[in-house]
Amino acid sequence: MNQQELSILFEKFKSLHVLVIGDVMLDRYIHGKVDRISPEAPVPVVNVSSHEDRMGGAANVAQNIVAMGAKVTLASVIGNDHAGDAILQSMSKLALHQQGILRIDRKSTLKIRIMGNKSQLLRVDEEDDTPLNQAHSEAFRMHIEQLFDANNFDAVVFEDYDKGLINPLLIQTVVELASKKQIPVAVDPKKRNFSAYKGVTLFKPNLKEIREGLKTEVNAAEKPSILQADGLLRKQLGHQISLITLSEHGVFASGEHESYFLPAHVRTIADVSGAGDTVISIASLCLAAKSNLSTLAFLSNLAGGQVCEKPGVVPVNATQLFDEAKRFIG
Repeated sequence: MNQQELSILFEKFKSLHVLVIGDVMLDRYIHGKVDRISPEAPVPVVNVSSHEDRMGGAANVAQNIVAMGAKVTLASVIGNDHAGDAILQSMSKLALHQQGILRIDRKSTLKIRIMGNKSQLLRVDEEDDTPLNQAHSEAFRMHIEQLFDANNFDAVVFEDYDKGLINPLLIQTVVELASKKQIPVAVDPKKRNFSAYKGVTLFKPNLKEIREGLKTEVNAAEKPSILQADGLLRKQLGHQISLITLSEHGVFASGEHESYFLPAHVRTIADVSGAGDTVISIASLCLAAKSNLSTLAFLSNLAGGQVCEKPGVVPVNATQLFDEAKRFIG
C-alpha cells in the first residue's frame, strides 16, 4: 500500500454503513478527592466532585467506527430503567442513531467506578447477564431482520460481552442474512458463544478467549503455537480470516493462503481498556472496504496500539491513525 491508496481507503471508510450487534453498557465514573479514612470502616472517604457517563461494550465499537467517518447502526437491548435512559441520552450526545435499540423489561448493564485522587478505588456492577428469555430473544431476532430489510449494510460486527443478548440462533440468523447479501461478518467473541460463530468472515479472539474457547494452552511468544491454535480454530469454525490479538506480542492474521505476524509498536501504555474494540472496528471497516489482509492487519494493529496511549476507554482518532500509518508506509 502506498500513501495514495491509504488516502483512498480512509475516504472510502466515510461511505460505509456498519451494523454492530452486541451488549451495550454504561460506564459511570464518580470522581472525587480522598483526604481521610472513614471512622466507620477502614475505607477511604471520597468527597465527590463530578459524575461522568461513558458508553461501553458494543457502543465503544460503534464510537470507533463513527470516529472513522462511517455510519453505524447499533443493535442491542437495554432495560426500561434509569441506566437505560442514560444510555439513550449518551447515544444522542454522540449522534448514534437509536433505531437499533430495543427496550425490554430487564436490567441495563451499569458499571460504576469510584475514582479518588485520579485512581480507581472501587467498581460496582449492576447487570443481568443471564440469556434473554425466549420472548425477548425472538423479539430481538425479528428486530435484526427488520434492520436488514430497512438498510444496506456494508459489514456486520458481533461484539459479544457474554451479557445474554447473543445466542446461537441469533448468530445463525445474522450469518445467513449477511451471506445472502454478501455482507462480511466480523466477530469479537467471548466464552459463552465461542463455538457458535461458524461460517463468519473474520474471527478476532484475544489470547484468553482462544485459550478458553479451544481449551488448549497457547504461547504468544512462539509462532508454531499460534499457528497450531489457528488451525484448530479454522477446523472448528470454518471462518475466512483469523485476527488474533497477542497483547504485547502484537497480532496474528491469517487467511486461506497467507498469514502475518505483526509485532506491537513500542508505545507508552496508559490503559489497554478498549483496545480490542478498536481493533475489531478498524478490521470491520477494512473488510467492508475490501482491503487485503495485510492492510487490515496493519491498520487494526496500529489503531489498537494508539488507543492504549490514552487513559480510559477512548475511540480511535482518525487523523492520528492516518498520519502514523502514512509515516510507516514512507
